Amino acid sequence: MQKDVLISITGTVISEEGVPDVIELVTAGRYYRRDGKYYIRYLESEATGFAGVTTTVKVEGERSVTLTRSGPAASRLILEHGKRHLCQYNTGLGQMMVGISGCQIHSDLGELGGELEFHYMLDVNSNLVSRNEVRISVKEANGHAEPDVYSN
Repeated sequence: MQKDVLISITGTVISEEGVPDVIELVTAGRYYRRDGKYYIRYLESEATGFAGVTTTVKVEGERSVTLTRSGPAASRLILEHGKRHLCQYNTGLGQMMVGISGCQIHSDLGELGGELEFHYMLDVNSNLVSRNEVRISVKEANGHAEPDVYSN
């Protein structure tokens, strides 16, 4: 199963001061299942600040989410409920080590798409930088995606 999909992403970053910053993105992408895990893949754009980067979200039920960016700003963030991972993050201006503490993962992804929501805390040098919430909706694109852009 590999489908062209419409992906809606809402990301909320809540700073240490409690100020929320909401970012919304709607894009075409690919959705597939492999070895019991669901994958959501899309191309970033200049609007996100990551032009030329492919983002892949690997979902292992409600156990873990791995966000991998490949291309000019390569990075990998691993989120697991109740665990902290140290991850290399490329800001586009350089690499830095960040701590990712998974707080909550909820997924109802299935063969036809669905919803994914996860919450995590981001720290640098063990100092809290932000609390983050991400909601991703995956729906079949009905021919609106560009299938030749993506590769596995």
